[in-house]
Amino acid sequence: MKTAEKTAIVLGATGLVGGILLDLLLADTRYKKVILFSRRSVNKDNPKITEHICDLLALKTKKEHFKADEVFCCLGSTNAKTPNKKRYKEIDYGIPIAAAELCKSNRIPTLIVVSALGADATSNIFYSRIKGEMEDEVLEIDIPKTHIVQPSMIGGHRDEKRPREYVSKKLMSALNFLFLGPLKKYRVIHPKTIALAMQWLANNDFDKKRILSDELKEIVKNG
Repeated sequence: MKTAEKTAIVLGATGLVGGILLDLLLADTRYKKVILFSRRSVNKDNPKITEHICDLLALKTKKEHFKADEVFCCLGSTNAKTPNKKRYKEIDYGIPIAAAELCKSNRIPTLIVVSALGADATSNIFYSRIKGEMEDEVLEIDIPKTHIVQPSMIGGHRDEKRPREYVSKKLMSALNFLFLGPLKKYRVIHPKTIALAMQWLANNDFDKKRILSDELKEIVKNG
């Protein structure tokens, strides 16, 4: 394995998937530097980390500092957390698009974005439509190595209280064994599986641009 050559940018390192991904990159000897753009500090004392505490809705103003070999966008809100639809679109659509445009202008060749299973620009469901529109636009910007991961319901523990989500996760996890064959993609997925798959995708060739939840598990299992 090569030693400390690459720089990665992580958006959303204070979140569930982003936090795990950050730990993986810090432990990975291929990376010499990990640049974070966040609303708050991750509070980690590691010489690899460079933090920019900022308003992510104004990410384009950070173009001078947005320079790396790879960008991982792990941001995302929920209807419950952000009920205002305009604000929701600014986060789930606007930030990944801004990141992709910065990758293009700063010649960053790799972009990996967390989306969601069921993303579809033609959907009547607002959440799914916004995710689908974001995916289409990111792919249209055409970064040389672009992957959009589409996890199903994400398991694991979150710091903030989401009682309805907690119950849904427990129920879905208990029913995982019922999702067989083509339905495997609907099984609950652990956040570390998503993070491991993103790390692998950044460092290996993979033909697909959009990667379903069950395919993420296969990447981790076989990678």
